[in-house]
Amino acid sequence: MAEEAAKIPLVLVHGHPFDHTMWDPQRTAFAPSRRVLAPDLRGYGSAPRGPEITDFGQFAQDIEALLDEREVESCVLAGLSMGGQIVMDCYRRFPERIRGLVLADTFPAAETPEGVESRHAMADRLLREGMRGYADEVLEKMVAPYADAEIKSHVHRMMTATDPKGAAAALRARAARPDYRDLLTRVTVPALVVVGRDDEYTPVSDAEAMHAALPDSTLLVVEGAAHMPNLERPAEFDAALGALLTRVDSLTRADRAS
Repeated sequence: MAEEAAKIPLVLVHGHPFDHTMWDPQRTAFAPSRRVLAPDLRGYGSAPRGPEITDFGQFAQDIEALLDEREVESCVLAGLSMGGQIVMDCYRRFPERIRGLVLADTFPAAETPEGVESRHAMADRLLREGMRGYADEVLEKMVAPYADAEIKSHVHRMMTATDPKGAAAALRARAARPDYRDLLTRVTVPALVVVGRDDEYTPVSDAEAMHAALPDSTLLVVEGAAHMPNLERPAEFDAALGALLTRVDSLTRADRAS
């Protein structure tokens, strides 16, 4: 317990249309020696069926409420894809509680007009047809075609279990999210940017641009992975995440001693 108390908590924010189990490898790796929170976002997984998301910033408000509820004063905040954008919104709203950032397979720009139209069209489709057809179509973009069959099954199961209403509401809110590019240039904590080499949704160039914008960041391009390197190549992902956590722990101890 003393060792755990000396380490900064880790909060893991899942992407769309997944749930907290996408972080199973990281919870296994880090929870034995560190406090790890991996919540289901509103409208996903086992999250209570409350009001649907109407504004993207509500996700960040929910994360802050979770920190208050669990009495987490500060943390390292990690997110993948939509989760990465939620992490950026969290930093916009309560930077004083964030000691480190992990931005995985995500991008900071606001939606283009075409992107807005596409997200609304997909929201309409999910409400009309449900999740299975979409899950079948995008599975081998979420994880690489050559990914392990068990990983593919896990990802497909998360997608098909998602409530279409929650997913559609999140897509509409995400279509109207702000632009976080200028925010990244003002981040004052260490950051880790991760991307799968074969990610079609957020290519390596997006990760390189975030790495260049962040004042203090490390870039990891994961070979043999697509959009979910934390599942596809957990050893590489966890090594980089562990290095960031060790650095943040050291900085936090130094701050407390000064």
